[in-house]
This record gives sequence, structure tokens and C-alpha cells, in this order.
Amino acid sequence: MSSVSMTIDEQVALLMQGTEYGDEELKQTMAAELRARLLEAEKEGRPLRVYCGFDPRTSDLHLGHTVPMRKMGQFQQLGHEVIFVVGSFTSLIGDPSDKDKLRPQLTMEEVQRNARTYAEQAGKVLDLQKVAICYNSEWLEGLSFVELIKLASNFTIQQFLTRENFRKRWDNSEAIYLHETFYAIMQGYDAYQLKADVQIGGTDQLFNIITAGRKVMTALGTQPNIGVILAILPGTDGEVKMSKSLGNHIPLLSTPEDMYGKVMSVPDKAMSAFFRLVTRWTPPQIAEIERGLAEGTSHPRDVKMQLAHEIVSIYHSPAAAEQAEEAFKKVFQQKDLPDEMPEFALQPGQTVVDVLVGGGLASSKSEARRLIQQNGVRLDGETLTDPTQPFPHAGVVQAGKRKFLRVK
Repeated sequence: MSSVSMTIDEQVALLMQGTEYGDEELKQTMAAELRARLLEAEKEGRPLRVYCGFDPRTSDLHLGHTVPMRKMGQFQQLGHEVIFVVGSFTSLIGDPSDKDKLRPQLTMEEVQRNARTYAEQAGKVLDLQKVAICYNSEWLEGLSFVELIKLASNFTIQQFLTRENFRKRWDNSEAIYLHETFYAIMQGYDAYQLKADVQIGGTDQLFNIITAGRKVMTALGTQPNIGVILAILPGTDGEVKMSKSLGNHIPLLSTPEDMYGKVMSVPDKAMSAFFRLVTRWTPPQIAEIERGLAEGTSHPRDVKMQLAHEIVSIYHSPAAAEQAEEAFKKVFQQKDLPDEMPEFALQPGQTVVDVLVGGGLASSKSEARRLIQQNGVRLDGETLTDPTQPFPHAGVVQAGKRKFLRVK
């Protein structure tokens, strides 16, 4: 893919794919600004400067973490300059954007260790040879108190209190720490320092990018960047944000078979989000797939197998995807599973033991642990070995040879 082989309108359609602003007028404004900036860059013969910041708060990445990386990759394939910013300074505060409580602060050692893992796994999506990797401590550590006051003077306390997470804590008489308001200001200063044309982030970053970032850049006399705001990838439950703590995540380091099986457990209603956020498929390809689903000419199971194959191919290889698909077929399409089996509604935070006992596959927690220790518990064909882990995802659990439970 290159800017030469795609028209400007096709580029805008691809780059705005998967975006969500909560306001159609704002989305159209950002699309129009992106189109104008692409034309301007083409006329000047220069690439756009596109950046996304990552606060490496964990080294255990899952598919949800790759959504902004995938968008960066699309810009990169179109010939633009991509900047991967490690929040080495902002991580010391902790982004409050998607939290309704104070985030713990990381040490610099933790940030640096996690950043190495981020960069390594980003290589599955980005050509790291053509990525500029920056640490925002390079410019944020040098800000003087006078400069910070000037930046802060562009904002009011009321602007921060309109944010849902701060408002919730305010209404509950919970503490909102002053340093938490600095995060959005510092993120805006990142964009200014980078002379960014485009900043990528999730819907939880809407305030930081659209309100703070553009305001800081304008106040400092720079053309404001364009916010490409991406929808949040749902987890394997199809309901809430993919999260390790909720056990609805798909780890990047999982085996091809496990990754394939977890994608196959995603509810049909969530497939569209996965098409747009974590595949290499273009808008015309997705439109064709969705047309087949809507007209009934494509079966949802077959489309989901396409999706699982695509995702495993990205993070492993096409050959590994083929093998994972064959293993899945062998377990679920050729093996005799009961036509009817009891169902169990998974609740957030429940462990493997909780599900076995709650679903009637074990009479007690000790029996459940014993079954697991004997490698007698499988979820969608994958053996479960940790009795205390959050239950991984919806699917069919088999305990022993004859007990089955469909977890929803």
C-alpha cells in the first residue's frame, strides 16, 4: 500500500476506519482536516508526522494494546513518518483518563523495562526500522515551573471536572489530586515538541488529544494536530473493554491455537469492531464481508474463522494460522460434543475454580483444584492449569471425559 496507489479519499477512509468521537460533527471536522493536511503534505512533497504515546504500565500486552499501533502502521504504509513515544515521564504520574481512581505511579526502572517489551511486540505491527522511538522525559523533565504555569493558564478547573472520571470521584467525595490534571497538559506539550500533524489515541484520550493537545499547540503558536480517535476494542465477552483484570483478553504471547480459539469465542455482535481495529483489511474488504453477513450469503462462523486466521497470521504466521484452524476444526467440528449442555453466566473476577464449582462440574473447590492439577479441565480444547487465574473467556469447558459446560 502506498499513497501513490490510493486516492486521497481512499486514504482518508482507511485512516478514519475504526474511529469514534461520540459526536458526528467532530468526526467530520477531523476527517476534513485530515484530508486537507494530506493534500497539503502531498503538495509540499513531505510526509505527515504521526505520533502515538504509550505509557508502558505493563509488559503483558494483549490485542487491545495493538489498536493504535495498527493505525500507526496504516500511516506508515502510506509513506508517513511515525513516532512511537514512550511515556517515560507521564508514566510517573499515571493517566487518569479511563480510571475513576488514582493510578499508582511507576518507577523509572519499571517504565524502561516495560518499554522494551512494548517496542519488541510493536514490531509485529510496525516496521521498527522506520519508526522513531522517543521518550517524553527528554523534553518534559526540562520544563520550568514558570513554563508549566503558562501552559496551565490555558485551562480551567471546570474543564477537568466535566470529565466523567473526575466528576464521578468528585460526586463520591473521593480525592482528585492536582498532579492528575497535569497529564493532559503534558500530553499536549508532547504534540507541540514533536510538531505533530496527527495524534492517535483511544476514546479515553479524547480530552487529552482534542481539548488539551490542540489548545496547547495553538497557545504556543503551532498548527494544532489532528486527533484520530479510535474505538475501544471489546474483550472476548463482546461487552466491555479488553482487559487482563477482567479475564476477557487475548494475550499477544499466547499460542496460535489459544489465540485462534479465543477469537472464535468472541460474540458475533463484536466482530465488526475486530474487523476495523485489529486486522489488515481495508474499508472495501470489510464492506464486502459485512454485506455477505447481512444478506445471509456468509455464515458468521465462517467469517469468524477468517477473522481468527487473519489475527493469528499477524502475530505468528500464515502457516501457524492454518495449523491452529485445523486443530480447532478437529476439536469442535469433528469431535462429538453434546447437542445440549448446561450453561453458566460468567461474572467479572471469577476464577477457573469458581466456574467449575458454580457450573456444577465439581462439587467443591478442592475437587476442582484436583481436576485442574490432573490436567482434566479444558476450555475450547486448551488445557487449563492455573486454578486461581481469572476465567479466560467464554466457551465450552470440559471436565474429565463426560462433563461439559457452556460458559457465556
